[in-house]
Amino acid sequence: MKIRRVLATAVALAVTTPAALLSVSPAYADTKPAAQTQDQQKSKPTIKELEEAAAEAQKAYDKAAEAEAAGRIELEKTLDDLSEVSGTHPLAVASAAADRAAKDAAAAQTTADQAVTDAKAALDALTEDATEEERTAAETALSEAEATATTAATAKTAADTAAAEAREKLDDARVAAVRAYGVLQNAAEEALAVKVAADAALAKAIKEAEEAGEGEEGGACEPELDLTSKVTGLPDKLVAGTSTDFSLRVTNGSDRHMDEVLAFVSVHATDRSGLKDTGKFFRLQWSTKSAPKWQNADSDEYIDGVGALKPGAHADVKLRLTLDKATPAGNGVAFFAADFFNEDGSCGGAPDLDMYEFDVKAAGSKPGKTEDAKPSKTTKPGNTGTTPQGSVSATPVTTGTNGSLAATGSSSATTPIALAGGAAVLLGAAAVFVVRRRKTGADA
Repeated sequence: MKIRRVLATAVALAVTTPAALLSVSPAYADTKPAAQTQDQQKSKPTIKELEEAAAEAQKAYDKAAEAEAAGRIELEKTLDDLSEVSGTHPLAVASAAADRAAKDAAAAQTTADQAVTDAKAALDALTEDATEEERTAAETALSEAEATATTAATAKTAADTAAAEAREKLDDARVAAVRAYGVLQNAAEEALAVKVAADAALAKAIKEAEEAGEGEEGGACEPELDLTSKVTGLPDKLVAGTSTDFSLRVTNGSDRHMDEVLAFVSVHATDRSGLKDTGKFFRLQWSTKSAPKWQNADSDEYIDGVGALKPGAHADVKLRLTLDKATPAGNGVAFFAADFFNEDGSCGGAPDLDMYEFDVKAAGSKPGKTEDAKPSKTTKPGNTGTTPQGSVSATPVTTGTNGSLAATGSSSATTPIALAGGAAVLLGAAAVFVVRRRKTGADA
């Protein structure tokens, strides 16, 4: 028997509203979400509908990515045109001319001020033997020099003002160009998130259809709110090139005996742009009282070693998260939960994942003041409200046999997270897909 837990706050959007994919700048797209009735929102989509939604999401992402690439080229061209040194844009030409005029006005004022100084010196140099005509001529020269200096000072002030205004207009044009590109960039990120959501929803539906015949012995797995997992010691800041030890306590707060309990752990991270998956730089290990030697987390993201739990009992899992020195600075998130499997075929687990956000600092950085990361809940679509509804954003990851983290759950071979700027953005954008699966094999 297998359990696949797909938590996707934005899956509901991709599933029930296939047209709600993207609305970028008018120059590139005009797609708008379609209105949905309550019956449409509640009905479970077919695989064909999910395939159509995934195809539409792919088209929207391709369109947005193409627009973003074209926008980047246009931005670079615009910034070159707005260069005061070599730019050909009218604002750049005007700003350069205003700067030259200001410099010429400053030079003219300097010359005029020197003429005043020279005229004063010439007047002061006259002796008592100087004629009336000589004295009158010197006084006239000083008066004319002072008038010229006053005019030059006024001209310089006006030229400086004109140059400042021209530079401000040029700077405003540069800011506007960058902001216009930012709209396209954000649209591409959002489109990617919806694409990932649609792909994961389709993969989930196909897998569930394949597994529809499994688990007849004990029936469907059921939610168990009293099977909890609590993390302690995971800081909200991690530094590349270091290892962090923390712990996970799994508690059976129910009145039933659980024959086998598995802890679920999933870690994912991106660089600061939110576009580059940095999971390959992470290594997750675990140990328990029954398995004290450090072991790499396996490809199913489940941790063996908890064993059976009596009602009210708990078990502790030691965890170690190691970041390679090459890990880029960025943002990360860790998910934790637990599931149980009984010999009679019954099974279940916590319907939600506990989610912990953390920042990733570059190697050699000082983490500064740190606190334990605080958990929040994520809930799969269709939750009836017994637990808080979450809103998170990430791509599905699994821990490989070598302890590295790799993306899964999408039809694309490479699915970077469409996230940007901080953990709040990382976890609050369009989609999260975390696949929880019980391992297949003899221990299944």
